[in-house]
This record gives sequence, structure tokens and C-alpha cells, in this order.
Amino acid sequence: MSVASPPRPTQARLPSRKVVEDRPLRYPDASSREVMTRRGWWLVLLNFLLPGSAQAVAGNRRLGKIGLGATLTMWVLLILGVLSAMLWQQVFLTIVTNWFALLLIQGILLAYAILWLVLTVDTLRLVRLVKTGTGARFGILGLAIALLVASSGGAVYASQVAATTRDTLGAIFGASGPSVPPSDGYYNILLLGADSGEGRDSMRFDSISVVSVNAETGATTITGIPRDMPNVPFSAGPMQDRYPNGHEGHADATCGWGSGINQLRTEVEVCQDGNTLYPDAVANGSEPGIEATKDAAEGILGIEIPYYVFVDMHGFASLVDALGGVDITVEERLPEGGGPAYTGQPPEEWATGWIEPGAQHMDGDTAQWYARSRYTTSDFDRMKRQRQLQEAILAQFTPQAVLTRFQDVAAAGQDLIQTDLPQSLLPFLAELALKAKEEPVTTIELTPEGGIDEYEPDFAYIQQLVQQALHPPTPTPTPEG
Repeated sequence: MSVASPPRPTQARLPSRKVVEDRPLRYPDASSREVMTRRGWWLVLLNFLLPGSAQAVAGNRRLGKIGLGATLTMWVLLILGVLSAMLWQQVFLTIVTNWFALLLIQGILLAYAILWLVLTVDTLRLVRLVKTGTGARFGILGLAIALLVASSGGAVYASQVAATTRDTLGAIFGASGPSVPPSDGYYNILLLGADSGEGRDSMRFDSISVVSVNAETGATTITGIPRDMPNVPFSAGPMQDRYPNGHEGHADATCGWGSGINQLRTEVEVCQDGNTLYPDAVANGSEPGIEATKDAAEGILGIEIPYYVFVDMHGFASLVDALGGVDITVEERLPEGGGPAYTGQPPEEWATGWIEPGAQHMDGDTAQWYARSRYTTSDFDRMKRQRQLQEAILAQFTPQAVLTRFQDVAAAGQDLIQTDLPQSLLPFLAELALKAKEEPVTTIELTPEGGIDEYEPDFAYIQQLVQQALHPPTPTPTPEG
């Protein structure tokens, strides 16, 4: 009887010589340092240029498919983002101003950065540095780390930008009023500036203007209202009920106020119970003093003003610095420094510096003094300079400046701006802002230079000026012949 032979042990199936020659990245000659070094450089570059490809050709194909799939998805999203920014701006702006979309973008970028890190570590495992040349192994390792920092670090930075944008929008537009359609073809926004710097005995609105943006073209008209304009009328509301014949001052040693428009905050929030007058103001992201000023601006100009933007003039220096400064042509020498305003002392005795005439590139501190200085000029001159700064900042607010200094601009915005503009309106207003950069800015100054008596303003004439600026008459065509 024959005895059966014992079964042979199973051996791993080795690739044929032809497979090894055709696929040197997956089956390299490990005994050759030259081959392993060249292979290492290639794998590191493939991992950077097309994450997942190194695993697909030399490692775990399943991990490679994940990496290639994620890379393809990221490229598709990036291309769609660029196309939407160029062709469908409304869609693009809706996405980048939506907190949930920004949170999703942040999560995707972080996940991709982590995946890139995993793929880089796995690529170095596939390289087998110990088999490469002695000098080359340090070069390959250094290149892999540098490319990882550039790629994965870029994704992490982009995720931080998304997070900063979300936090900034939440801080500025966290509480807001209801979204309303444009009034007579315009979005009218009350722009308030207050200087909370040193030497101020209270915070009143020193800069008061109304920005009217055409809802179709983005054409912008800025109407400046003198801060001391007296006896202003009010639109329908609690202040009109209290002052049917125009705002009146109240002389009182304990708590008095003048009849000027910038006295409304003191009256409503310090001397009176503003929450009784405007019970919904705080819930809608505003304040009683701001709502009273809105009603006054509506009464003066004869237009509806649903929203406001408050800018802290003491803090706006950080925004100017974040944008890299502004270009201003100075007409007359102005003092810097918070000297005594009403003692009659010449500025030479207290000025800490001077802003000289001529073209200047101003940093934030200089621009702040340029906007607030009033010791050698009138309030009307100061209004003119503030309008000049507003236009200069608008011109400087280019995509390049914002992108290169985004973190600084966003941080400055949180400290600088308060508004009741609803976040849902941001995409449309941002699109209008892009259009506005192509249009000239029209300014109306309600000053003697503009034909307005500062002590006895003709409000009917003011409203006529505003209507002519916002709705200019259509020229009648000349008949042929």
C-alpha cells in the first residue's frame, strides 16, 4: 500500500519578472539605493500633486481610492466656487455669508487636512527611507514635511478663515431687525460715528449721514447731516408724538439736552426711559437713542431708513491699519492730539503732531485724527473730511486687500461695527457693494456750502434736494431737425 506524500506548505505568490519591470513603484528593486531614492522622490511628489495617487500605485489601493476621491471632490468644489464667484455672484455670496455653510466648509477643509497628513505619513512608510541614499533620505523627508505644511497648512488656514468669517458675522449680525424691501428703489442706511476716545465727556453721535444704495445699479448717495442741526422734525412715531413741531431742547442743570440731532441719545437714553419709547429696539439689535436718531433723519430727508450702522471712530483706526492705510489729499494743516476744546489755547501749545497738507498715505492713527480734528476748522469741514475718509476706505476695500489681511479686517470689524442689518440681506448688499465700486459716489452736504442755513434749515428744500439726487429727472430727447 502506497503512502500519500504530505502536502507542501503554501508559498506566497511572487510577481513575475515582467510585472516587476513594468511596475517599479510597487515592486522596486530594494537592493538598489539608486532605484529606491528615485522612487522616494516620485512618491513624495505624487502625494503632493495628487493626494492618494502614491497609495494607488505603490501601497494600499483602498486608502488610495479614498484619497483620490477626496481630492477629486475638493477640486470639483473649488472649480464650482470659482465659477459661482465669477458667474453666479448671488449664489456665491449667499453661501459665504451663511453660518451653516461656513461651518460645513470649515469641517470639510479640516477633514481634508487630516487626510493629507495621514497620506503623507503613509507615503513616507512606502518610501522606506532606510533603503534610500544617505543624503537623499534627509532631502526626501524634508521635502515631504515642507509640502505637507504648504498643502495641509493651507487647508487649515482656509478653515480658520471660514471660522473667522462665521464668528465675525455672528458678532456683528447676531441680533437684527426684520428684512424689508427697498424703499422707492433704495436701501437707506443711517451711518453713525461716535468718538469714544479719551477726553470725551459723553458719547454722542458726532458723524451722522445716510447712505442710499440703488437696489438695481448699486449707485450710492451719501447725505451728511450736521450733528448740531436744531429743531429737527421726526417721522411718525413716539418722538413725533412728543415733538409735533420739531425737536426742542430742555435746560436742566441735572440732565438737560439741546435741540440738536446729536442730543437725542442723551435725551432718550440718559434723561428719559428709552425702552418705554422704543420697547423693541434692543431685541432688534438697536438702541432707543439710535431709533430716535433714525426717526429724526427720516423727518429731515423725507425717506424711509430701516437700518443703521454704528462705527466707533475711536476704534476705526484698526480697520484702516488692517486695510493697509488709506490715501488722502490733505487741504490744510491739522493738529493731532486731544487738546482742550473750548479754552482758546492755540494748538501749538498742546498738539502732539501735525497732519501736513498734500497727498498722504495715512495709517489708522493719523486717519483717526484727520476725521476727528475740529480745533482749527469748523464742524462742516470735519464732515467733509469724514466723507472723504469714507470714500477712501470704500476704495481701499478691494478683494485683494481683504483676502491678504482677512484676519485683521475681521477682528477690526467686530470691535468697530454695530448694526441691525439682517444677515439674510448680506448677499444682496454685498453684490450691490461690488456694483457700487464701478459707480461714482454722490454726496449731499446739508451745510451753508450746500445752500442750507445751519440755524434755520428749510426741511422742505432739503427733502427736495434728496429727491432730485435719488431720482434725477429723465432728460427729454431733442426732436430731430
